[in-house]
Order: sequence, then C-alpha cells, then structure tokens
Amino acid sequence: MSPKADSTLMTTHSPSRIAIVIASTGRPVELGRWSDHVRRQTLRPSALVYAVAKPTDLPCCSGLQGAVAVFASDPGLPIQRNAGLEAVIRSNDIIAYFDDDYVPSSYCVEGIDHFFRMHPDVAAANGTLLADGINSAGIPYEEATELVSRHDNRQRAQGVVLHELSGLYGCNMVFRAKAIGELRFDEQLPLYAWQEDIDFSARVGRHGRLVKTNAFHGVHQGTKGARLSGIRLGYSQVVNPIYLVRKGTLPAKDATKLVLKNILMNHAKAPFPEPWIDRLGRCKGNWLALFDVIAERDHPKKILTLPR
Repeated sequence: MSPKADSTLMTTHSPSRIAIVIASTGRPVELGRWSDHVRRQTLRPSALVYAVAKPTDLPCCSGLQGAVAVFASDPGLPIQRNAGLEAVIRSNDIIAYFDDDYVPSSYCVEGIDHFFRMHPDVAAANGTLLADGINSAGIPYEEATELVSRHDNRQRAQGVVLHELSGLYGCNMVFRAKAIGELRFDEQLPLYAWQEDIDFSARVGRHGRLVKTNAFHGVHQGTKGARLSGIRLGYSQVVNPIYLVRKGTLPAKDATKLVLKNILMNHAKAPFPEPWIDRLGRCKGNWLALFDVIAERDHPKKILTLPR
C-alpha cells in the first residue's frame, strides 16, 4: 500500500511522541506484521512495543525489526498491557493500544498526532473501523490490507469528534499519557480479561473526554485462535460486568443489558453454533457464573480454576 500525498494534515510542529503497544499471546504471525505496518506510516511512532508472556509469542527476526519486546510476569491482557505501559509511559505523550490483528491505515499515527493536538480536552479515543471481523469467522489479512489500501487512496477528511463514549473498544484505543498517570489495567481481570478495556478507559475518562473519531482508521481482522475457552469466557461474560459495577466503572443498567444479551445469544445459538464459537461451553460458563453470583462467591479470577 502506498499512501497518496496529502497536504491536509501537513504541519510544521514537532510531532507528539506516540508509542504503540501490542499485547499478544500465541500469534507470532499477526504480531510480526506490525513491523510492516509501522514502516508504512506517514509519521513513524516513537516506539513499537510487543508485550508478550513468553519468547514463543514473538515473531521471527524480520518481524522484530524496530520493535522492543517486553515480557510480562504472567500471561493475561491486563498484565501484558501494563508491562508495555511501564516501558513507555514516562517518555511518550500518547499511548496507542492496538490488537495484534488490527491493520492500520498508513495515516494512522499522523491522524492520531493531529487529532490529540486539536482536542486537548480528549483523554482517549477510538478510531473508525473500516471493517470488524470479531462477530464473524474473521477477515483474511489480504482482504484487510486491500480495504485499508482503498481507504488510503481516497481523499481524507479532517479528523473530528464523531460522538462521546463511556468506554473504549480495546482493538484500537489511544490514550493521552497525562490522563493515564498512575492508572493501570486491572490485573484482577485475568487472561483475555473480558471488559478490561471498558474498565480502564472509564477510569481514564475521569480526566477528560472519551470519544470516537474519524482521525484514524483500520481493519480489525477478528482472528480466531489463542482466545479464551468457551467455559471460561461464558463465566467472564456474567461475572466481569458485575465486578465492574461494584467498582463503579460500568453502570448497572449497561451491565444488565450486556449480561442478558450474551446469555440469550449463547443459548439461542447453542443448537446450531457458529464453527468458530463454543456456544455450549459459553452456556455452561454462564450457568456456573450465575450460581456463583447467587452464592456470593463470584470473582473474575475463578476462571483460572475452570477447564481450558
């Protein structure tokens, strides 16, 4: 993909120091593509950090070019994201978290830089997804790059705030470092850590606006594999929102809708499940969680005792 020249965002200021952190487990191919993603950027980030739990999570040597590997003490999205954050928080102005299977526009970092300069009251933002494969079998990499290429060859609009958010979607969330301060991802939410993005961004949002913008774009492939087991995810779908209500980072009304939506969806689709989703496992996890909530013995970390 070769982005066309565009003077819309050309400025004379020194760019912000923008660090990209990718937390990844068991996806070395997807992670290794980020070296290419960064090379295509019209504005290079100041740092690219791979936050992993073990050496086998890392790509081969070519995929490590320009990246720094940070090892977390244990596998788990909050733990890994915190490890990456500690490596960059004191030396950067903006921290961008992207999923390993997110394919960014070539103008992504440039758009982030311009947007946060133009909106000093924004603490954190989601960009605009050109496509999201999370609720399907996933978007192949070749298709994702083609979508991004077509987008990059169009005339770009000025990045603006599209609307306010109460929490961010974790596949593409960008934070102002000053708004993060001493806040960290909640490590009581283990492994895939269902709703950890909502929890963290809600806390950061106490220091500024949370918004969606068209200033940066990309495709979330929604790659399947290296994810939580059906039983564990089903348990987290019930217990984690309740945990966040108790913390005060998710309104009870929103948590109720989220829990009921997932329980109903799992049970409705269990007879004829999607090939990439363990609906029966999720149903079992939902019921284990409901019994624990009733017995007042629920906690997000209980998934560590459930079958993988």
